[in-house]
Amino acid sequence: MTQISVLADAIGARVEIVNAAAGDDVARAAAVTGIDLRAQGIRPGDVFAALPGARAHGASFAGTALERGAVAVLTDEAGRDLVAEATSDPVAVLVHPEPRAALGAASATVYGHPSRSMQVIGITGTSGKTTTSYLVEAGLVAAGRVVGLVGTVETRIEGIRVPSTLTTPEAPQLHALFAVMRERGVDTVVMEVSSHALALGRVDATEFAVGGFTNLSQDHLDFHKDLDDYFGAKSRLFAEDSPVRAHRAVVCTDDAWGRRMAEVARAGCDDATAVRTVTTGGDSASGGAGADWTVTDEVPDETGVQQFTLTGPDGIARRATVGLPGRYNVTNAALAVALCAEVGADIDAAIRGIADVAVPGRVERVERGQDFLAVVDYAHKPAALEAVIGTLRAATEGRIAVVVGAGGDRDRTKRPIMGEVAARAADLVVVTDDNPRTENPAAIRAAVLDGAHSVPVAERGEILEIGDRAAAIDAAVAWARPGDVVLVAGKGHETGQEIDGVKHPFDDREVLGAALDKYRTAGPDGDHPPAAGGSHHGGKA
Repeated sequence: MTQISVLADAIGARVEIVNAAAGDDVARAAAVTGIDLRAQGIRPGDVFAALPGARAHGASFAGTALERGAVAVLTDEAGRDLVAEATSDPVAVLVHPEPRAALGAASATVYGHPSRSMQVIGITGTSGKTTTSYLVEAGLVAAGRVVGLVGTVETRIEGIRVPSTLTTPEAPQLHALFAVMRERGVDTVVMEVSSHALALGRVDATEFAVGGFTNLSQDHLDFHKDLDDYFGAKSRLFAEDSPVRAHRAVVCTDDAWGRRMAEVARAGCDDATAVRTVTTGGDSASGGAGADWTVTDEVPDETGVQQFTLTGPDGIARRATVGLPGRYNVTNAALAVALCAEVGADIDAAIRGIADVAVPGRVERVERGQDFLAVVDYAHKPAALEAVIGTLRAATEGRIAVVVGAGGDRDRTKRPIMGEVAARAADLVVVTDDNPRTENPAAIRAAVLDGAHSVPVAERGEILEIGDRAAAIDAAVAWARPGDVVLVAGKGHETGQEIDGVKHPFDDREVLGAALDKYRTAGPDGDHPPAAGGSHHGGKA
C-alpha cells in the first residue's frame, strides 16, 4: 500500500486538504489501495482520478466517489474547487496541472510498478496486432512461460478469459491487471498497444521489455490529423525521447512505414542487436536487405495452412507452420517468433506453439455443411479488406461476395476507399451497416457506395445495398453457389452492433451460421429470404 503523501511526491502533485480544520497529517498518511477514473468503480481506499473532459469535469462526480470510500482525489485546480463544493468533509486532493499525464505514473505507483516484475511485450501497428498477439502467446506457452494476454478480443491470465472493451485499457485498469497477473505468477505479458493508448497515455509508466511493429495503413484519421501523426503516435513505443520506449524492438520492414519505424527504433540505440527486423520481402526489394529474420519458401495448402522457412539472426533456417491463410499471416507468424526470441524463449518451441493457433474473428470459417466457403473477418480498414479478399481469391476458383460497411463516428475518409476496394476485388458487394453509432446509417452507406461506384462498371462487381446487416448476410448466402466464397467483413469477433448509442446483440458468426442453415435447408436452388430494403447497382458479369 502507498500513502497519499508518497503518491503525491511520486507524480509531482501538491496535496491539499479541502474543508479541513485539522487532521491534515492523518489525511496525508492515509493508505491508498487502488485508483479509478470511474466514480461508480471506486472502492474503499481508492484514489478517484477526476480528469477534465470535453463534456464535463470528472470532479463533478467526486461526491459519488467519496460516498463509495475514496480516500483522495487526483485532479487539477478546477477540479479541486469542484471537490470542495461536493462535500463539507475534509478531503485530500492531489492537485496536478495535467492529471491525465500523471495518471500512468500514479497507477503504477499505487500498484507497486508490477510491469517491472514481468517481461511485457507491446505490439502496435494498423493490422495484425491481435493475430500476432495470439501467436506470441502460443509460442511463449509452448516455451514454458506463464503468460498474460491483453488485447482487442479478450484478456487472458494463464488461458483464463476476461472480456475486454478497449484494445488497451486505461492506465488504472492496466496497472491493476498487471498487479493481478504478477500475483498469479505471470512472467511474460503480450499486449496490443493502440495508437490511442500511446497518444492518450494509457500505457504510461509501463515497462516494455520488447516492442513489436506490424505495419501501418490508413485508419483512425478521425483521431489523428494525418498518417504522419498516426505514425508518430505508434512510434512512442520505439522513439528515443519517449517515456514508454521499449528496451528492445522487433519491426516488420515489409513496407516503407516499417523501414521508417526501424530507423526510429535504432536512433540513440548503442546496442545494434536491440533492434531486430523481420521481412518476407515486402513491397520493395530493399525491404529484406539486411533483415535479421527472413521468410522464404512459403507453401500454402488448399485448407489455408501455410509452411515457410524462417531464418533468424543465428543463421539457422527452421521450417515453420501457421494454420491461418494469407501471406500477411506468414508475416505475423515470423514477427511472433522473433518477439518470443527477444524475451529469451526457445525458438524451436515457439515455432511448434504457433502452428495450430486460431484467432477469433480473423479469417474465421463458419461451417454448416454448405458447399462454399463462408468467412468472418475483422477487416475494417482498406488495406486489411484488400488483403483478406486477395487471400480468399487466391484460394478459390469461384466467385466472391463481400458484405461490408463502415463504422460511424470514426474516420470518414476511409469509407469510399472501403467501397472501392470491395467493388474492385469482389464479384458481389453488399453494402450494409456496421456500427453506425450516432451517425445516420444511410449516410455512411452512401459514402461507401460512392467509392464502389467510382470503379468503372466493367471492372467492378455487382453492388447491392441492404441496410439491415442480417438481411445483407442472408442475401450474400442466397447468391452463393458451390465453390464460391462469402466474406462478412468489418466486425469479426464483436458480439454487438451499436446503433444510435445502443449496443444490440449481434455476432456475425452466429448470423452467418443461421443464414447458412437456411441455405442448407432450402438448397442452392430453393427459396431464400428476400433482400428486403435492398437496391441493386449493376457490375461485371
